[in-house]
Amino acid sequence: MAGTDEWPLAEILSRKDVDRAAPEFYVHYIDYNKRLDEWVTLDRLNLDKLQMPKKDKTPVKDGRSSRASTPERDMVNGGLLPGLSRNKSNAGRKRKLPLGEGSEVTTSCTLPSNASSSSLQDLAQDSPAPTPPPTTNNNSTPGAVVNSNSNSNSNPPHQPRQTGSMVLDKSHDDIVTRMKNVNMIELGRYRIRPWYFSPYPVELTILPVIYLCEFCLKYMKSRKCLDRHKEKCGLRHPPGNEIYRKGTISFFEIDGRKNKNYSQNLCLLAKLFLDHKTLYYDTDPFLFYVMTEFDNRGYHIVGYFSKEKESTEDYNVACILTLPPYQRKGYGKLLIEFSYVLSHFEGKTGSPEKPLSDLGLLSYRSYWSQAVLETILKLQSPDEGAERPLITINEICETTSIRKEDVISTLQYLNLINYYKGQYIVTLSQDVIDAHNKSMLKRKIRIDPSLWQRKNLC
Repeated sequence: MAGTDEWPLAEILSRKDVDRAAPEFYVHYIDYNKRLDEWVTLDRLNLDKLQMPKKDKTPVKDGRSSRASTPERDMVNGGLLPGLSRNKSNAGRKRKLPLGEGSEVTTSCTLPSNASSSSLQDLAQDSPAPTPPPTTNNNSTPGAVVNSNSNSNSNPPHQPRQTGSMVLDKSHDDIVTRMKNVNMIELGRYRIRPWYFSPYPVELTILPVIYLCEFCLKYMKSRKCLDRHKEKCGLRHPPGNEIYRKGTISFFEIDGRKNKNYSQNLCLLAKLFLDHKTLYYDTDPFLFYVMTEFDNRGYHIVGYFSKEKESTEDYNVACILTLPPYQRKGYGKLLIEFSYVLSHFEGKTGSPEKPLSDLGLLSYRSYWSQAVLETILKLQSPDEGAERPLITINEICETTSIRKEDVISTLQYLNLINYYKGQYIVTLSQDVIDAHNKSMLKRKIRIDPSLWQRKNLC
């Protein structure tokens, strides 16, 4: 693996010959996130420990077997145009992955099981905790990407999608979609190396760089085309309504039906950094909330999240992404906080579609921990001998707009909930309080609900 002296087990997905030079091989490192996949030369392969693919001898019923697999080992389905979705129908299944003519590979490994306990079942009324993500290595690029599965049933491939939920359909996995197809994109001042496959036109994916207009997100093949486009493009901000502004940070609400081209271009861009998603033509069921940073040249996209207009599961986020140049600056938590502010205005609790990705779970768990502890610590400390303050799980949910099972799983993750004399109590140690105060000092940007506005800039 690049940057290390390790020889991790890797799966060879493809081979290419470059100008009569030594061939290159596209490898996926087993048990590592796919964003680390890369082309390597022969000298970086240890052929002494080469393992040939083994045929699957497990009995198969109805074309499926029972052995589990991780999202990293499963192949991602890529559609033609955007509207990001995902599926659980084949989760926990093992199957042969086609590599091309005359070759096959069998992959299988175990998905992490859901954490559960008697206290969680009692408090959440048998609601399961969020599924932990697959393991990734410590050298993976950090970020605030959140992508998630829905619990809705998937439809057969020949039928139109009946729900707006963003479900990945793995029934038509393709070896091509497992491989990064875009080498580099240029967006505004930044050149960004993508993490995953995205179905941009084939004639663009063979180019060294794809150029994007940072305001309308239209893709072009050269800087000259981009310069000509800039002369004609009248946008200096995302289309739609500016609904929040504080300092240089603004949020725009974009209707996937009214601004279809922008929404599809946004989904194509997001797919470069979100793995467990597929793309659909239909963006009509979604609202997109784009966060921007303002300067004298305009409003530059920082990240976004999408949500269904009508969610049967009351999800408040379908996809969420902070672009790599803006990661580790607090923008991920700002996007999450804004999604819960929207839920608060709607008068209900919300939750992202689950299970979350590895980076998504880290971001959400950090936000939930801070929001729950902030609510508890606001209770007045009792005087000596006075009765201790009381708060219920439902009251925490109403204050934070976080769904009940997420609150409970967060309390369990922090090891704060205990069973004492026939009732559940929350106990806070000084170490937990100090760690919370230290983390809150790092959150220099917060959402101010009083600055909510609806100003149409279009």
